[in-house]
Amino acid sequence: MNNSTKPSCAIFVDVQNIYYTTRQAHNAQFNYRKLWEVISAENTIVTANAYAIDRGDERQRNFQSTLKSIGFTIKLKPFIQRSDGSAKGDWDVGIAIDVMQEAQKVDKVILLSGDGDFDLLLDRVKKDYAVTAEVYGVKALTADSLINSADSFHPIDGELLLKK
Repeated sequence: MNNSTKPSCAIFVDVQNIYYTTRQAHNAQFNYRKLWEVISAENTIVTANAYAIDRGDERQRNFQSTLKSIGFTIKLKPFIQRSDGSAKGDWDVGIAIDVMQEAQKVDKVILLSGDGDFDLLLDRVKKDYAVTAEVYGVKALTADSLINSADSFHPIDGELLLKK
């Protein structure tokens, strides 16, 4: 799809999923700068979207500024507190729509999530657009169906974690 020697790619980050699974499994934060370094060394990044929930707090705004400075486009949805006390903040449909649109323009789709709901999406874009699909996720907390639908799975550990 591009004329350079590196394949073109689009990155899609399910920020909430990565935050919670990385914290649960490793008691650490995910290193987005290292991710960018690793992916950009072998690919031309065409699109990089990070999908998050907007709670409006200062720490979150600082984190979003950091992601923007790395090169990500931040897509926000408002945090919704239901009357029963539960919360809603799901980007699955938005991510799926963007992946379907961008897969037509790149050689590779890179998804950061452990959510098995995305397995059908990866199967579809691989079939319809002949893209390669890669997944980054916390191994123990990533659905087997998602790992199996990816051409390659990259466990989030080691250098992809911020040292405390």
